[in-house]
Amino acid sequence: MLSRFMSGSIRNLEREYNCTVRLLDDTEYTCTIQRDAKGQYLFDLICHNLNLLEKDYFGIRYVDPDKQRHWLEFTKSIAKQMKSQPPFTMCLRVKFYPPDPAALKEEITRYLVFLQIKRDLYHGRLLCKTSDAAMLAAYILQAEIGDYDPGKHPEGYSSKFQFFPKQSEKLERRIADIHKTELIGQTPETSERNFLQKAQMLETYGVDPHPCKDVSGNPAFLAFTPFGFVVLQGNKRVHFLKWNEVTKLKFEGKTFHIYANQKEDKKIILTYFAPTPEACKHLWKCGVENQAFYKLEKSSQVRTVSSSNLFFKGSRFRYSGRVAKEVMERSAKIKREPPEIHRAGLVPSRSCPSITHGPRLSSVPRTRRRAVHISIMEVQPQSFFVLLSLCLHSVWPVYSPSHPQSYISGATKMMSTFDEEN
Repeated sequence: MLSRFMSGSIRNLEREYNCTVRLLDDTEYTCTIQRDAKGQYLFDLICHNLNLLEKDYFGIRYVDPDKQRHWLEFTKSIAKQMKSQPPFTMCLRVKFYPPDPAALKEEITRYLVFLQIKRDLYHGRLLCKTSDAAMLAAYILQAEIGDYDPGKHPEGYSSKFQFFPKQSEKLERRIADIHKTELIGQTPETSERNFLQKAQMLETYGVDPHPCKDVSGNPAFLAFTPFGFVVLQGNKRVHFLKWNEVTKLKFEGKTFHIYANQKEDKKIILTYFAPTPEACKHLWKCGVENQAFYKLEKSSQVRTVSSSNLFFKGSRFRYSGRVAKEVMERSAKIKREPPEIHRAGLVPSRSCPSITHGPRLSSVPRTRRRAVHISIMEVQPQSFFVLLSLCLHSVWPVYSPSHPQSYISGATKMMSTFDEEN
């Protein structure tokens, strides 16, 4: 009898495994799922617990043992996509940045996108002039600590918070000045909406940089945004192709090609080299998904694409979700009592990857509260700057008081780290 019970328990363990997903506010959601469960099941489970309906902008990201990032494919078994053994750890992140985030239908969705862009600022992925940086940081302060109160906020209070990988005292004073004088009375929702409106106007909004090299061996970062494909080199954007100009994406080994038709039937082919074949395939799949999401009118137009020429064996891939136009149409039909949002607050820290602390993200209907089963665990501070050595040596201008229009960046380089917490 005992042996029968033990063998049954072992079989149950083999059929189930634990999975932990780190949310955008750095809390963790842990669950037990069946071994044959597909990615869609886990994603739906998370969105249900967050009471999130506009979920098509989000995805689940994980990092394999070789430090290569991947987006979880929802149509495939989770276990078969992992190169490691359970328990698995993943992250909920914005996968497709909304073209107009301030216009999202629900406040809970805007708040999650706000958290993502705040992370982008901190990790150096969203670059901006210091005048814009001060305004963005002031919106964060207003949204998360409220109106300036001299009794609670002593001189130099803004310097206790880390908004960017590197920030000067002059910038911190300007952030405090804006917070004290220009934002009094703004609600968290209004400040977050203003933050989103400001962020979407920046050239690197939505950029998730992929480190590569061009044909001359020069460092470059490739990225896909709501508006098209971009190449960043040095301190400027050297290429920008609108999605309706991009005709084909292809990769072979570590080589990535993008084909485009521009004005006056001008055809161009851009070629770049990724660090590894796996990184190149990830780059290609990200490009295929972004092009389908932003370019197509409806998901029925999505086709399976091949990574190489017709007569050569290559990877085949098909985007399986809704496209942007369908997502917006679906959002317009949402009619429910808006979920109540319990926002995180700022913690004074110069080293914490996320500057959120205290009450964590949850959203429940105002008419009926329900339990949100989230395992709360503080993420230990980590130095993301040590990973800069893994990046290409592309130097961005650093803020200087003598050059007020310089760009704010992560240290001296744009970061594309391979940590799942990014």
